[in-house]
Amino acid sequence: MAKKECLAMLLAGGQGSRLKALTKNIAKPAVAFGGKFRIIDFALSNCANSRIDTVGVLTQYRPYVLHSYIGTGAAWNLDSQGGGVSILPPYETESGGAWYAGTADAIYQNLDYILDNDPAYVLILSGDHLYSMDYSKMLAHHIEHNADLTVSVMPVDWSEASRFGILTKDENDAIVKFSEKPKNPDSNLASMGIYIFSTAALVTALRSDAKDPESSHDFGKNIIPKMLAKNKRLFVYEFNGFWRDVGTIDSYYETNMALLGEDPEFNIYDESQPIMSNATTTPSQLIGEKAKIEDAIVANGVRIYGDVRHSIVSTASFVAARAKVEDSLLLPNSCVWEGAVVQNTILGERSVINAGLVVGNPNAETTVIGNDVIVDAAYLQKLVEDGKAPKPKKALPVVKTAKSKPRGALAKGGGCK
Repeated sequence: MAKKECLAMLLAGGQGSRLKALTKNIAKPAVAFGGKFRIIDFALSNCANSRIDTVGVLTQYRPYVLHSYIGTGAAWNLDSQGGGVSILPPYETESGGAWYAGTADAIYQNLDYILDNDPAYVLILSGDHLYSMDYSKMLAHHIEHNADLTVSVMPVDWSEASRFGILTKDENDAIVKFSEKPKNPDSNLASMGIYIFSTAALVTALRSDAKDPESSHDFGKNIIPKMLAKNKRLFVYEFNGFWRDVGTIDSYYETNMALLGEDPEFNIYDESQPIMSNATTTPSQLIGEKAKIEDAIVANGVRIYGDVRHSIVSTASFVAARAKVEDSLLLPNSCVWEGAVVQNTILGERSVINAGLVVGNPNAETTVIGNDVIVDAAYLQKLVEDGKAPKPKKALPVVKTAKSKPRGALAKGGGCK
């Protein structure tokens, strides 16, 4: 096999438990985002835009949706001859089988894949971060400094620095100190969890770490400090664009909302760095005669007959007449029936709000409805009791009309039909 300059290893096995109901049945990188995307689209698109054509995707937690979505990598132009996407789940060995023990262990368990491709450099990424970045610039920085390891960092507010892994550098960008969530940080350069290793240095570090019974087999906690202690050539690469780790409901909701407005904080319309996806082919959107839409992203296949304001309506979703959606995220194939009001809410894939119900409280935390849920009067009553929906001013409606009643696949939480 011809030697490659750089190969990417994409860590995409995270459960993302802090995203609550959104990751109950799918891995965090497979969660829908921004109307037509899934979170993993951003790392895969970055690889393609950076001309890195060979990507190993390391999966673990509930991988089916992720596997079927990635397919051959064709949607991101990653199916070229001599390149491509390889799915790398945990596997059984002679000594047994186990889930990856940490980020470094995940890469160590797939050293054969790296060595078979014989790259000069290895780029290690997380599949659950949202950003647009040209990795070729970081690679050039790595080569220029003859580095063993380069860590991408970004400046954060000093008041926030104690929440991150912090790197301290000298005047030549060499790393002189790594601090994990320091109480009194001496730098505000936070690690983004993006690493470029020279392959020989990576192999040596991983094999040594694998033999350490005290290690948690993590790049930040173990690999970087050990390489620093051995005086390896470690450097930072400073990134100043938009980057988010959507590890919580609040950050996921806020990052989606950062796509809205006339001058969005997160610009996904940059033609020089296109974000690609494997979104299902759907018809064009349909906007009803009496529909009102203001400051919203409306994906293909969407049908809107009601009012939508400051919201994202994802692929193949439906908003019925007299329904109102405000400050909310409707994930793919979700449905809001006649007269319902949805506010400050994330409505999961294929989930349904029955007619006349009011869901979400604009004065409380964001309401999260998981995937494949039908919100009826009983479900709403539980939301009211939990403070996630306003108390109804009148008795909750009982939906009987054929026009509004979920039917067929919809009655089982199967989306709008």
